[in-house]
Amino acid sequence: MRFYVNIDHVATVRQARRTDEPDPVRAAVLAELGGCDGITVHLREDRRHISDRDVRLLMETARTGINLELATAPDILGLACELAPMQATLVPERREEVTTEGGLALGSAEVRTAMRDALGRLADAGVRTSLFIDPDEDAIEASAELGADAVELHTGEYALADMEGRPAQLDRLVSAARAGRAAGLAVHAGHGLTYENVVPVAAVGEIEELNIGHSIVSRAVLVGLERAVREMKEIIRRAPGMMSAEGWLPPIGF
Repeated sequence: MRFYVNIDHVATVRQARRTDEPDPVRAAVLAELGGCDGITVHLREDRRHISDRDVRLLMETARTGINLELATAPDILGLACELAPMQATLVPERREEVTTEGGLALGSAEVRTAMRDALGRLADAGVRTSLFIDPDEDAIEASAELGADAVELHTGEYALADMEGRPAQLDRLVSAARAGRAAGLAVHAGHGLTYENVVPVAAVGEIEELNIGHSIVSRAVLVGLERAVREMKEIIRRAPGMMSAEGWLPPIGF
């Protein structure tokens, strides 16, 4: 399973003082040294966290793949087509949100038209495409019909569920992952995943890529970014063997 580190949260700390540190590009170097398979960044329309400068430097310096998250704003879509990152993930975006909450509303004809146009432009630029969606079969079917290469399942409801409600949310992710694979889509997942809750998701065989950010940056404050990435990578690697008939065995040593 591939493991991508979202470095947006480093840029969020930088934005708090509106200065030049901590530098998310330097954080990406440490994440790569920690063993991640790629770097995820979200270039927002208002540029409040990640900047154009960050994306351009990452494209020049990163040794792993770049997954660029973006909405369909024309200037950002144009930049994505110009830079041609390894992957572009189309996400919903609202000005008032702290982070992306919920998947694309693919039931809307207007949204589907915008996605179809954006996916076509990105594909013409040679960029692998993904849609950030809620884990339901209607969204899977719409993503396949629109021509995306992959979907990223929103794991936020799973992450926020209490222990009683979490099994149902995990079942929902499993069903969506299987439907995605059956539809010929690569299946990714992310949002709200932590050292404590990632194991069941990482053990789902149909999911081939995880995107994790806030929990890693939070732990990095205490132990350093390279170690924080290595620890998460090891948990993901061991996830299938950490599952038991009764559920899952939590990681130790944290």
